[in-house]
Amino acid sequence: MTSPSVTTTKPQAAAAPAVPLAFSTPAHDAGLLLLRLVLGLTMAGHGTQKLFGWFGGGGLSGTGQFFTASGYPAGDAMAVVAGLTETLGGLGLALGLLTPLAGAAVVGTMINAIAVHGAGAFFAPKGIEYELLLTVAAAAVALTGPGKYAVDRFLPVVRAHRLAHGLLAVALAVVIAGALLLVRN
Repeated sequence: MTSPSVTTTKPQAAAAPAVPLAFSTPAHDAGLLLLRLVLGLTMAGHGTQKLFGWFGGGGLSGTGQFFTASGYPAGDAMAVVAGLTETLGGLGLALGLLTPLAGAAVVGTMINAIAVHGAGAFFAPKGIEYELLLTVAAAAVALTGPGKYAVDRFLPVVRAHRLAHGLLAVALAVVIAGALLLVRN
């Protein structure tokens, strides 16, 4: 004779209502906007120093001489590349336009700035703290995305930021910066 199986059920706790995870909050978006504006406009200002001599910069001629003295081939061409990269990358960050690429442009430029400046000290005026801060901030924005208040929100491909976009862009920046450092004397 078999005995009937008895199953007991444990009372389950009331399930918490499903709350979708917010990808951004107003505070998160405002913080990213502030970071993008300050970082982007700072970098665009540095770029215009190189391109046009604005804000006490050397312009293409002076910047080209600096690049040549720093061991880069074709100093004038490097001045144009650095000036355009900083200006366009900075404006892209400020606007939140193609943010992973804009952040990567700043990362690549700043890796070269750190190499030229040298790592003899960390703190200013002879250290690399400023350049390192700009590099890491640009990488963080490339990885995080621009937030809600950005032009990217109107572009189909980058509307929904993905970590992979930022990782690929930063990796590309590191590779290109490394290649430029290899051609430097």
